Amino acid sequence: MWGRRIAYTIIVLLSTAILAVTGYLGIILFGTYTLDETELIPAETTTVVDQEGNELVRLFEENRETVSIEEIPEHVQHAFIAVEDQRFFEHTGLDFRSIGRALYRDIVTRSAAEGGSTITQQLAKNAFLSPEKSLLRKTEEALIALNLEHRYEKEEILEMYLNRIYFGHGAHGVQAASRLYFDKSIDELEPHEGALLAALPKGPALYSPFADMDQARERRNLVLGLMHRQDYLTAEETVSMQSRTLPEEQHSIASDPAYDTFVDMLLREMETRYGISEEGVLTGGYTITTSLDADLQADLYERLTDDDRYPEQGMQGAGVLLDNETGAVTAVQGGKEYTRKGFNYAASAQQPGSLMKPPAVYAPAMESGDYEPYSLLTDELLSYDGYEPRNFSDTYSGEVTMYEAVKDSLNAPAVWLLNEIGIEQARQVLADFNIESGDEGLSIALGGMQEGISPLQAAAVYRSFADGGMYTEPYLITNAVGRDGEDLEGEQVEEKRVFSEQTAWYMTRMLEAAVTDGTASAGDYSGDLAGKTGTSQNARDIWFAGWTPELSGALWMGGGSNGESSSGTAASLFKEVIGEHAVETAFEKPDNVTELDEPIQLAGTGPLEVDMRAGFLGAEIELSWQEPEDDRVVFHVYRIEDGERELLEEIEGGSSYTLSRQNLFSSHAFQVVPYNPQTRSEGEASDIVEASWNIFSRNGS
Repeated sequence: MWGRRIAYTIIVLLSTAILAVTGYLGIILFGTYTLDETELIPAETTTVVDQEGNELVRLFEENRETVSIEEIPEHVQHAFIAVEDQRFFEHTGLDFRSIGRALYRDIVTRSAAEGGSTITQQLAKNAFLSPEKSLLRKTEEALIALNLEHRYEKEEILEMYLNRIYFGHGAHGVQAASRLYFDKSIDELEPHEGALLAALPKGPALYSPFADMDQARERRNLVLGLMHRQDYLTAEETVSMQSRTLPEEQHSIASDPAYDTFVDMLLREMETRYGISEEGVLTGGYTITTSLDADLQADLYERLTDDDRYPEQGMQGAGVLLDNETGAVTAVQGGKEYTRKGFNYAASAQQPGSLMKPPAVYAPAMESGDYEPYSLLTDELLSYDGYEPRNFSDTYSGEVTMYEAVKDSLNAPAVWLLNEIGIEQARQVLADFNIESGDEGLSIALGGMQEGISPLQAAAVYRSFADGGMYTEPYLITNAVGRDGEDLEGEQVEEKRVFSEQTAWYMTRMLEAAVTDGTASAGDYSGDLAGKTGTSQNARDIWFAGWTPELSGALWMGGGSNGESSSGTAASLFKEVIGEHAVETAFEKPDNVTELDEPIQLAGTGPLEVDMRAGFLGAEIELSWQEPEDDRVVFHVYRIEDGERELLEEIEGGSSYTLSRQNLFSSHAFQVVPYNPQTRSEGEASDIVEASWNIFSRNGS
C-alpha cells in the first residue's frame, strides 16, 4: 500500500513537473510568436542643429531622447526600482507576491484596478499592448514579460523601460524628462531629482510639481523613503534630500514659431533628398545639421511678421537668405502669419516684375560677346507686333548705356535688347535656373510670366552673380546622422555654371550702382550691396533681390489692393534685415576678371577759343576749351574744310591743342568734340571756330 502511495506521489510529481516545463515552454513559444522586437524601439526625437552644433529645434511625435543604461546614474535607477519593482533583480518577469496581493484586492473590489506589475510587465504593456484592463490583457502581459526576461538581460530591460515611460508635459523617457523638469542631462541629476522623476509615472498629471507642488513633494519624499528602506540611501541622506526644493518652471519643448517655415521645408527636403518621410523624421532620432543662422532668422521673422512693416492692409511677405559660399538657406520666412503646414509664400511663385531684367536680358546679352556694360541700347517707345513697353517715367533718351538702363530699371531698352539677342537666350538661362518660362514673349524682360518665380528661386538666381556665375540649388541640410551615428546618404545638391565670372562681376558693379544711385536706393545700408527691385502690374507684387559679400537673398511683399505699395519698401526692409549681420563689407574682385570703371560723364567743351600767332616757320594755332571734370574724357580735334571734317588728334583729359607751321595767310576752321571711350560715342560738338592772322592783331609781327 505504501508502495502504491509512493508510486502515485511520484507520478503526480512527475506529471506536475512535465506540465510545468510544458507550460513554461508554451509561454516562451507563445511569447516568441507574439513578440515583435521592432516595437521595443521607441520613437525618438530628432534634433536640428546649426553648423556649430547648437540646438535649434526638436522634432518629434513623442519627445524622447534615448540614452544608454550607462548614462543613467545608479541613484536614478535605484529610485525607479525602489518605487516600482523592488525585487526587479530577483524575479523572472513576474513578482508572485505582488500578483497575489493584487488578485486579492481585485477580488475584494470586484475590479481589475490593482497594479502589481513588475518593471518588465510595464515594458511589455507599453510596448506591445493596449491600455485596456482585462484578464486577457493581463495574461498577455505576463506571457510577454516572461519572454522578455528570457531574451534580455535585466540591465537591457531597465534601459528600455526608462527610455519609454511617460513623465507628463510631453516628455517621454528619462532624458527628455530630465531636460523638461531640470534643464539638465540625465547624467547630471542629483538623487532628489531622480526621485522626483521616479515619482511621476504613476500619475504625471497628479504628481507634477507644475500641477500640484504639495502632492509632488509628498510623492517624491515617499520615493526617497523607499530608497532608504531598501538601503539605497542613508538616513542622513534621505532627510537632507527630502528637504530640497522642487522645480517651479518647466523648460519648454515647444518649437519657436520663427522656425516654422524652416522646419516644414526641412521635412520636405528630408523626403526628397534622403527618402525619409515626415513620420520617419519625427520618430527616427536623427541629428540634422543645417545652415540656419538663428540670429538672422529671428530678425527676418520679426520684421516680416510685423504689421507695421506693410504699407497696405491684407499684404503678405516672405523672404529667403542664402549663404554666398555654399548656396544653403540661412534664413527663411514663408508669410506674415505663417503656421506649420501653412501656405509657404517663400516657395510659391509670384510675378517678379523687373527682377527678371538682369538674369533674362542683360546677363545673356553680355554672355553673347556682343554687348558690355557701356554698350549703347535703344531707348525709344517702339511697338513689337502690338507690344509697346513704356518706361515708368514715360520719357526716352534715344540711346542709353546698359549701365544706365540697369541702374534706372528702364523698360524700353530691356525689351529692345531681348528682341536683339533673341528670346530663346532668355528661355535657356531660365531653364538653367530650373524656372519654367512657358510661351511668354518679349514680356519676359519685364517679368511678364505665366507662373512667375518664388522668393527661393529669386534668391538663388541672384546668388549666382555673387558666386561668379555658378548656380546652386538652394538647400537646408548640410548633414544628417541616424540614431546609430552613421551619416545618411542623400542626393547631391545641383551646381552648375550659368554665367562667366566676368559677366557676374559686371552685373555686381551695375546693380551696386542701382542700390547706391538708382531704383534700389531706398533705405540705409553701410556696406557693399548689389540688387534689383521689381514691381508687377498695379504694384500687386513688390520685390528686392540682391547680395552682399556674404549673403544673397530675395524679399517679396504682395497682395495689396490699392496700388500704393512701392518696391522701395521691400528694398528698405531687406537692408534692415541684413544691416546688423555684415562681417565683410566690401566686394572683392576676382583676380581673373576686368574691373568695370565708373561711367564717364560727358559734358560740353564750353566756348572753343582759338589763338593764331606768327612765327619764323609759319603760323602757330592754339585751340583751348573747358577742362573736363573727368580726365578720362577724350576730345576729338577736327579741321573743317569744304564742309568735311578731318580728325587731327585725340586728346585724353586735356583742354588745349596746338598746331605748328600753318599757312599764315590762309583761313583755318576747327571743331572739338568730346568722346566717351566706354560707349565709343561722341558727345555734343563745339561751335566751329576760324583762325586767321591780322597784321594789326597783338599776335601779328
